[in-house]
Amino acid sequence: MSSQTQEATSPNTPPPGKEVSPLPQINAPAPKHPNLPLPDKPTIIVFLRHCGCPFAEKTFRNLTSLSVQYKDVNFIAVSHSSPEATERWVVEVGGNWDVNVVVDYERELYNQWGLGVSNTWHVFSPVTLFKTLRLAKDEHIWNQPTEGGSRWQTSGAFALRRDGLVKWVKVAASADDLPDLEAALTALGIKLKPKPPPEPRTDGFL
Repeated sequence: MSSQTQEATSPNTPPPGKEVSPLPQINAPAPKHPNLPLPDKPTIIVFLRHCGCPFAEKTFRNLTSLSVQYKDVNFIAVSHSSPEATERWVVEVGGNWDVNVVVDYERELYNQWGLGVSNTWHVFSPVTLFKTLRLAKDEHIWNQPTEGGSRWQTSGAFALRRDGLVKWVKVAASADDLPDLEAALTALGIKLKPKPPPEPRTDGFL
């Protein structure tokens, strides 16, 4: 079975969801949890899809790229795969750079931040499957076997002011719906820097 079609051939019944809190609101205090300490600085938190998901990899790469450009911002990635699977995956996708990686295997943080279980269309829509193929073709980001976690878990991202107030919220409408992390920075009043040039493609003829 090819990695690109793995999503389509996996069981298509979402598991029972856990109790999920209301989504944090703009200008409201962020939820507090001992496993997610928030420093006294602007923070962007990304709750990832499962390790092995190409959209999780793309999001994580975007986050690590910003982490080396904006040193005054705290970047956090939350994974619900196991600690071992998360550690392997982070290394495979290029390392965490200046991103703090938090493992939430029981999905307590996901539920506290209003991110519950998705539905079949969220994961298996034709658009999502097409974008999975395009991501592999265009950026060589491939769908990998799921290591722990759940492909049904909804992803999301949040931007917090240094005092802990929520200034930006993005809940994925589908598996391929990636957060606009530059919009998150803008919501925090941070001036955007020029993007670094893309890495040269090394496949085929130069």
